[in-house]
Amino acid sequence: MADIIQLLPDSIANQIAAGEVIQRPASVVKELMENAVDAGATAVNLIIKDAGKTLIQVVDNGCGMSPRDARLSIERHATSKIRNAADIFEIRTMGFRGEALASITAIAQVEIKTRRQSDDFGVKLLVENSRVQSEEACQMNPGTSISVKNLFYNVPARRNFLKSDTVEYNHILNEFQRVAMAYPDIFFSMHRDNQEIYHLQPGNHKLRISAIMGSQTPKKLVDVEEDTDVVIISGFAGKPEYSKKTRGDQYFFVNKRFIRSPYLHHAVVSAYEDLLPADSHPLYAIFLDIDPRRIDVNVHPTKQEIKFEDEKLIYNYLKVAIRHALGKYSIIPRMDFDQEISFNEDRLNQAQKFSAPDTGKSSFSPDTSSKGLSFSDVVRNKHNLENWEAIYDGLTASSNTLDEKPTAPATLTLESSLQDTPDDGPTPVSGQKVPYQIHGMYIVSQIKSGFLLIDQQAAHERILYERFKQMLDKKVSSAQRQLFPKTLEFSPREAAILEEILEDIRLLGFDIEAFGKNAFLINGIPDNLLEHQDERALLEMLIDQFNRNLELRIDAGENVARSLARSGAIRKGQVLEPTEMQALIDQLFACEIPFKSPSGKNCIITFDLDELARRFDHA
Repeated sequence: MADIIQLLPDSIANQIAAGEVIQRPASVVKELMENAVDAGATAVNLIIKDAGKTLIQVVDNGCGMSPRDARLSIERHATSKIRNAADIFEIRTMGFRGEALASITAIAQVEIKTRRQSDDFGVKLLVENSRVQSEEACQMNPGTSISVKNLFYNVPARRNFLKSDTVEYNHILNEFQRVAMAYPDIFFSMHRDNQEIYHLQPGNHKLRISAIMGSQTPKKLVDVEEDTDVVIISGFAGKPEYSKKTRGDQYFFVNKRFIRSPYLHHAVVSAYEDLLPADSHPLYAIFLDIDPRRIDVNVHPTKQEIKFEDEKLIYNYLKVAIRHALGKYSIIPRMDFDQEISFNEDRLNQAQKFSAPDTGKSSFSPDTSSKGLSFSDVVRNKHNLENWEAIYDGLTASSNTLDEKPTAPATLTLESSLQDTPDDGPTPVSGQKVPYQIHGMYIVSQIKSGFLLIDQQAAHERILYERFKQMLDKKVSSAQRQLFPKTLEFSPREAAILEEILEDIRLLGFDIEAFGKNAFLINGIPDNLLEHQDERALLEMLIDQFNRNLELRIDAGENVARSLARSGAIRKGQVLEPTEMQALIDQLFACEIPFKSPSGKNCIITFDLDELARRFDHA
């Protein structure tokens, strides 16, 4: 019987290796930019076309390569970063395996131009399918330029698995931002389809983060600084009021290398304790400087996972550092007896007293509404009140308890149609009571067979979604023009998404137009969303929701309708008047699919009298 085991050709072995290292265009961007940084560049330029599918080019002014080094750089396991096994545990560079260029040249057509400062001429290589097709001298500035064209041209199955241009571009943005954020002392620029997206001058970390994430970012951050014998922690943590429902603005860097660590993320979130709203994630950019011998970066081909020698110790240091930062900027609640609190006379008259009867001393409940107070003031006032109550616990009469401040009425007006119940809805009971809320989240409505429990947010999402879909299908919009147009500036990532969906959101009632680089002029918003006073917050929510739906491969118009419905729907905890609850119920049962939200959540749960009776009988 003939032998069946054979060595794979280098081209096939490189393609297999490329499947681990190069997963999408963003992987190429990451590897090339990290190579530029390792080469000592002070300026790095990224150029992409068609979300990297047609062209990815990285130009740097680093040390360059000799002709021999250029030829050798495309071989597997060829690297200038390490010499022996011990070097793996002393790594300070971004790359070290020597797999990046070999993997890229196996699945793309690559042009490498490079020149050392000491050389009169550079060298130009054309590489395809892991083989050098041509080599010639060329004129160029010192440094290296690598152009990657037609990515996955010889692996059509992998190319077919790529997402839309918007999704791939977002991944490229992520990789660019991570490298640029880790090296604020280097100039970075990025061009997309002949348009400059970023022009980042050298500076400090705060300036770089502001340039990447938007000019409004610094006011959202507090400084984090902690110097220990094991690790030096620096960076920024977001104020609780700027947290988001989705992740995406959380960055960990270890020795300037971006990493992912759910464990360390938990340490950060734990430091916020009760300051964050439910299911919210804070913004942060944390830089850890640690002895390379205390970590292992050779864990995963993407090098975004590392092992710590003592992960629990790093966890505790990080948690303490975040808490110190929040406390330093008066965000963490604490007792503050010297704080002056102004009392609103009307509220003061309505406030209940609690006193120590035996001492003759009394105190009043302060106004803890957010009017005129910062977020930290509100939290501190509430905490002070709780501490005073604890001091007098047991000394007050049981009747002298503090009433909770009622939630403000709902600001989102629901169109009322109380005359008739839709034919496809449940039949109401004659003389039934008006619907009512439970915990400001669910609506209870009595029907002949029992009662309905309605999720008010999911129900309103369904109502708005179908309304927006009709507007898109009919191409008619209803916008309320504002008296004074507003100009809003967004981050490059947000601006790119907004430009893509501009036509669709205009059909939904937004009167909006591009107004220079990353800026938009807002002339009006949809009638359905008039109560949203903050246009920026509304558009940021819309962009965030749209971005979350990108991986679903749904039509852009439907994505916009889903996102805007999610952004504009009433929230959990929002108090509704009985007429508004009834209007929501009527409009929900007028929908084509009233029982499910656009995201597939239940809008309604039915409880039958027979089922209730059985439950009580078996109790």
